[in-house]
Amino acid sequence: MLSAFSSGFCSMTYCLAIKLNAGLVFVSDSRTNAGVDQISTYSKMHTFGVDGQRQFCLLTAGNLATSQAIVNQLKHDIAQGMPMSLMTMKSLDEAADYIGQVSLMQQQKAGGGSEFEASVIFGGQIAGSPADVVLIYPQGNHIATSRTTPFLQIGESKYGKPILDRIIAPETALHTAVLCGLVSMDSTMRSNVTVGPPIEVIAYASDSLVLKNRLMLDEDSDYLRELKRSWDQRLKEAFRSLPHPAWAHAWDHPLDDQPLPQQDPGAIS
Repeated sequence: MLSAFSSGFCSMTYCLAIKLNAGLVFVSDSRTNAGVDQISTYSKMHTFGVDGQRQFCLLTAGNLATSQAIVNQLKHDIAQGMPMSLMTMKSLDEAADYIGQVSLMQQQKAGGGSEFEASVIFGGQIAGSPADVVLIYPQGNHIATSRTTPFLQIGESKYGKPILDRIIAPETALHTAVLCGLVSMDSTMRSNVTVGPPIEVIAYASDSLVLKNRLMLDEDSDYLRELKRSWDQRLKEAFRSLPHPAWAHAWDHPLDDQPLPQQDPGAIS
């Protein structure tokens, strides 16, 4: 079996995209690893577009060689003026099908198999159509966001999902979603060291057809450190303000010093 190194770095990553009435938010980390002693950083956020006509953002997770081959093929098709490219697609759904085909082709060229798979989040807007986001699976098929599922994730998604579930709704403001996405990323980095800076962010305003609100936060970013410190502090404050259990009159009081609640003799155990 090929190792992660010989088949291309394994991109243990976390990427997410949020669809709102106000626009789209994309967030990605940049850490890539092929073992504990092989850690590098590669951007997993790629943009394509023509101002005033169409704008796209693509996020990748999985095999790094496959991910880079997909992006290179998309750029090649645009540069060569191919009949099928991101500049010729008439809808986001059509563009997602095209990317799915490119992904399958690159996986097969590399030899096929699960070690060469890559997942893609793709979103943006074509003039005259609404903005949207889709998740393209390694098998080439895709799903879109919905009102009940206004965000999509790839990579190490479990740690950053709870805050998104609690905060994000279609009516959420664009700047609030950016902050929520960064907190989601911070929660993931806290629990998984294979996810890390630089953190890239794009906030796209619906119908603007321009990608201008883009951030890259390095590991030594003062803002990233302050966000982490503030979130940790406020999370602890919120925890300590929760209602106490029935038998405890204060937090951190030894349980063996507290009387246990009396069980109702008629209660069913």
